[in-house]
Amino acid sequence: MSKDITKNRKAFRDYEILETMECGIELKGSEVKSLRAAKMNLEDSFARIEKREVILYNTHISAYAQASYLNAEPLRPRKLLLHRNQIDKLELVIKQRRLTLVPLKAYFNDRGRAKIELALCKGKKLYDRRQDVKRKEADLAIRRTLKNRRKY
Repeated sequence: MSKDITKNRKAFRDYEILETMECGIELKGSEVKSLRAAKMNLEDSFARIEKREVILYNTHISAYAQASYLNAEPLRPRKLLLHRNQIDKLELVIKQRRLTLVPLKAYFNDRGRAKIELALCKGKKLYDRRQDVKRKEADLAIRRTLKNRRKY
């Protein structure tokens, strides 16, 4: 039973998610306390592979008030923890298919470790997003009709 910290709802709107994986995140002590208080924002976050390491950018972890001068910078790049063979496979797929690494959610696993659900994504075009909105509206209309039909 994992405890969710935050979700990146914008990623589901802007990207087509092809594959997901779980990875650890390298944190400083005060950052873990902030995560336990759910003070994390994944909006506009992305990951890159640099020098055979996966680095997470634009993730905001608020400063922990009781940590005083021991706080880390809120928007600093953070290393994601994956096995070497996973990183090599990701790098190959990203270069071949021109995909993006986007974090979908952050959570604590059963053992109390902070984890990030990372996804291989392909950016949606404007017309793809419009089709999604139309599909959702149609589904909602169908559900409303069925719900009202049962009342009579």
